[in-house]
Amino acid sequence: MSETAFPKDEQTTLTPEPVSLAERPASRGTGVALLALLVGIAASVVGGWSLWQVRQLDARDQQRLAQLESARGEAQAVALREQRLSARLAELPAPNELEERQRLLASLQGEQQRLSERLESVLGASRQDWRLAEAEHLLRLAALRLSALQDIESAQALVQAADDILREQNDPSGYAARQQLAKSLEALRTLPRPDRTGLFLQLGALREQAAALNPQAPVFENKGDALSALAAQHKDDGRWAQWLAKLSEYFRIDFDADRNIRPLLAGQSLDQVRLTLSLALEQAQWGALHGEAEVYRQALSQARGVLDAHFNRDNPESRALRARLDDLEKQPVAVATPDLSGALDAVQAYLQHKQAARDAVPVEPEAAEAGEAP
Repeated sequence: MSETAFPKDEQTTLTPEPVSLAERPASRGTGVALLALLVGIAASVVGGWSLWQVRQLDARDQQRLAQLESARGEAQAVALREQRLSARLAELPAPNELEERQRLLASLQGEQQRLSERLESVLGASRQDWRLAEAEHLLRLAALRLSALQDIESAQALVQAADDILREQNDPSGYAARQQLAKSLEALRTLPRPDRTGLFLQLGALREQAAALNPQAPVFENKGDALSALAAQHKDDGRWAQWLAKLSEYFRIDFDADRNIRPLLAGQSLDQVRLTLSLALEQAQWGALHGEAEVYRQALSQARGVLDAHFNRDNPESRALRARLDDLEKQPVAVATPDLSGALDAVQAYLQHKQAARDAVPVEPEAAEAGEAP
């Protein structure tokens, strides 16, 4: 800087204070540093922005490459699909052949429908045959139950089931068979029902009583025998009368004895008699359960014979047991069962009639050939 010269003639000259030469370079260096800092910051910002732009460009390029690869894959898939479609189109028949196949398919569907209808009719007839065969089998079972076991309840249920099957047929030609079944049912309903199970249980209870049956020792009644009369004459002599009365219990003179006095059973003999009586009652149980009237009555007669032979009738237990045996012998264990052969023959005749009527129906003509026009 240069100093300004003022005219000398002016008295009032403002003389500026001198500026230190050391302060001027310092201010200039601070400005330069600040400027350099700003330039560096601007350069950093520009460089960062440039780097971000470069990265963005790289990401876009990679994305475009991926899209390009995906487009190439889709193009290959489309080309492969086009090839497959072309191959399938090449395999398709010609229009004339396709029309022929459609015609054959329609004819085949018609044949299948007619075949299903015939099959339904055949199956319906087969079901009726099975039901009628079941009715015949039920009647055979009923006849077997009556003849073998005389089971009236089961036979009646079986005949009723056979009649229900014929009623389901709703066929007027089955009137004769149903009439015979109705007669058999009424005959079964009027039969008496012997209580075989009850007889079996009652005889079992009697067997338990027979196992505990004990013989009764005979007791003589004083009817004026010699020792008793002698004791009555010496009744004044107390000791002698007592001895005579005691002896009269062990000895008896009876010139008019007409009753057989059985010996008192004990030990093994009593066990054998009880076993014999139990076996006879067990045989009676078997006869009652199986409807064998002859076996039942013979067994009860044998049991009464054992009681009469080995037990006194004065014994209340044996007398009550014998009375029960007499009552049980009067109970029926078998009945005259009706014959179901008439009903069975009527059902078999109905089955033959149904089969003959089915065979007489003319067979429908077969459907047209597949090659002909529908």
